[in-house]
Amino acid sequence: MIEHLLTSEQKRVVEDARAFVKDTPRQLILDMDAEQVRFPKDWLREAAKRNLLGVRHPKAWGGRGMDWVTASAVCEEIGSLSYELACVFGVGADLVCDAILRHGTDAQRERYVKPLLAGEIFAAECLTEPRGGSDFFGATTTAKDCGDHFLLNGQKRFIVGAEGADYFLVYARTNPDPKAPPQQSITCFIVDRGPGVETKYLYGLMGCRGGGTGRLVFRDVKVPRENVVGEVHGAYPVFNTMMIPERLGTAAMTVGAARPALDVATQYSSRRKAFGQVINRFQGVSFQVAEAATLLDASRAMVYATSRAADEVADMDHVRRLISETKKFVTESCQKVVHNAMQVVGGIGYTNVLPLERIYRDIRLASIWTGTNEVMAMIVAHEWYREHGKQKAAKLARDYARDAAEADAADEIIYE
Repeated sequence: MIEHLLTSEQKRVVEDARAFVKDTPRQLILDMDAEQVRFPKDWLREAAKRNLLGVRHPKAWGGRGMDWVTASAVCEEIGSLSYELACVFGVGADLVCDAILRHGTDAQRERYVKPLLAGEIFAAECLTEPRGGSDFFGATTTAKDCGDHFLLNGQKRFIVGAEGADYFLVYARTNPDPKAPPQQSITCFIVDRGPGVETKYLYGLMGCRGGGTGRLVFRDVKVPRENVVGEVHGAYPVFNTMMIPERLGTAAMTVGAARPALDVATQYSSRRKAFGQVINRFQGVSFQVAEAATLLDASRAMVYATSRAADEVADMDHVRRLISETKKFVTESCQKVVHNAMQVVGGIGYTNVLPLERIYRDIRLASIWTGTNEVMAMIVAHEWYREHGKQKAAKLARDYARDAAEADAADEIIYE
């Protein structure tokens, strides 16, 4: 739908992604869902070979030097394979590398970004804990400052790549003072897999299988001081920048994940006959397909517009609102797309004869991970009221409340 808005260079990158998608073996998707493959290292190596990992990262570190619009378009294509392949595709190359590139040192970029984008090593992000998901400041994992190193203890769960990653981006509490401001209490670390790092692959997931999702336990792990990303007690800026690739990337790949469901439903309803005619002639069927197509196009347009904002708008609070809106709207809309597709196909869609049941299971994660949609709504509300208040204070916007015949009837509008 948005290809007419892309440059010729962006289209070439998207075509590279489509070729990679076409070449991905069907068996990999099936084996991951059956958990016969727990982390698709060979597939990631092939993506790296085709220079598709981290396309928006600088060429000097192994990316293509493109922008968010290109990255989102690529992410959509990858998502069309499976939601979990899109997860493992983005977590290391987009999330972890983004944090190191924006807040790390050249030594960290050389050691951890370059080889990852070359497909030589793999990474995972460690944010969620057993006691909290979206509560970033509720982290109970600790890192004690021992001079030239930190001693890391705690647990992280629901970590994509817990089984398979070579290193982890870990957020831990470093300021033991309970009265310290939350924004000045947590530090971001690069933690190599090694002594004291234990993977507990526990989760029987409803969907999104095969990405090595598990719980990590850290017991007296020595983390060199040079592995601090950003500043000590300064993880909040890292977290804030990472919310862009986490949530915008989630929206883009969710569009891709919903696409095959609509494709299957369209093909099926164009051939299936009932009551003497093809079922796409019934409004009960065709209107559901029409709604799904509209939601998918609206979602893609929103991802594109927000990606442009991430590339070009300097006001990051405004971008944060747009990303939160996009993540919420797109994930919920695309879940509706898959729902409609299954409803159109009927009972056979509830079996594994068609991929709809897997897509349905996988895409349910979209409105939960990287911040629940309820958290997205909180952010949108907060930023919307803040922006509105700034505009009114600066008298930049028209006072629309005055555009009424009896606008001066002040006694009729009661605020307290």
